[in-house]
Amino acid sequence: MSFSWPWALVALLAVPLLLLARWWLNRRRKRAAVIVPSIALIRAALPGRTAWRRRVPVWLFLAGLLVLAVGAGRPQASVSVPANDTSILLAIDVSGSMCTTDIAPNRMTVAIDAARDFVSNQRDGTKIGLVAFSGIAGLLVSPTTDKDQLLDALDTLTTARGTAIGQAILTSLDAIAETNPDVAATGVDLGDVPPGPDGDYEPDTIVVLTDGANSTGVEPAVAAEQAAARRVRVFTIGFGTTNPAPMVCSPDQVGNDSFGGGRFGGGGFGGSRIQEIDEEALTAVADTTGGRYFKAEDAGQLDDVLGDLPKEFGLHREDQEITVWFILAGVLLVFGGMGFSLWPR
Repeated sequence: MSFSWPWALVALLAVPLLLLARWWLNRRRKRAAVIVPSIALIRAALPGRTAWRRRVPVWLFLAGLLVLAVGAGRPQASVSVPANDTSILLAIDVSGSMCTTDIAPNRMTVAIDAARDFVSNQRDGTKIGLVAFSGIAGLLVSPTTDKDQLLDALDTLTTARGTAIGQAILTSLDAIAETNPDVAATGVDLGDVPPGPDGDYEPDTIVVLTDGANSTGVEPAVAAEQAAARRVRVFTIGFGTTNPAPMVCSPDQVGNDSFGGGRFGGGGFGGSRIQEIDEEALTAVADTTGGRYFKAEDAGQLDDVLGDLPKEFGLHREDQEITVWFILAGVLLVFGGMGFSLWPR
């Protein structure tokens, strides 16, 4: 907690000054004491009030003054609030295994539909970028508020060989660096500077959706260290099951191998296979960068994960004044002390 007017905390001296004045008045009363013949007469004349009931009003009143004095300094608390300048980089795996039909009609179709809903449901003004990755990673749409451009790009996704999860993260970081001057490009060596315990991250985030394991290029752990050094969180989603299923993509989903040269799957059809998701690596990436790992095994789970993500990453820390709460608490304590002093004896 910090204070806008720290010098106003001098008002805290009012409490010890009042206690000093009370002590001095008590001493004067003792000097002006009157000698009486019987203590029993004095006790009979005093109201039947216990010691704690006599002290409670005083302590409530003094506590109220202390709280009001702190409020005079205009205290501020660091809280998480929605960021208005958030950029979301959505990196989608378009490797050949996305043709697997364990999630009908296939993983590719379901992933694209979920991504379309995710884009459409974001509030106006949110910048979203799109990265597709297989054996390599490419930025299809730079962070933009144009939802139509994003939706059109999603409709053009096609499969290719390989899975470059680490490269997808680095490509997303470079895309963020183009719009956020506080995020350095991946070619800049920042050293080992992980985010602090206060969770002070950049408002930009990366979401990686994949159904497999890294098979080429930069290791995800290395890319995660680069993201952590730039205080950019990476949220990872493991999509798919371990159920054996044939790989069947429609003709418009089958693209050139690694964005060029050759076709995958012999016209879009392949044999059955078991696709293992590297959950350990995806979890490590999320933990290193301050994000979270999610598992989705069907269309409904994927929709739920993407729908809940904005609650996770649309925040940054900001100092907000909380003076009103101190004033309210102080007034209640002062009036509580006054009311308790008037309690029927």
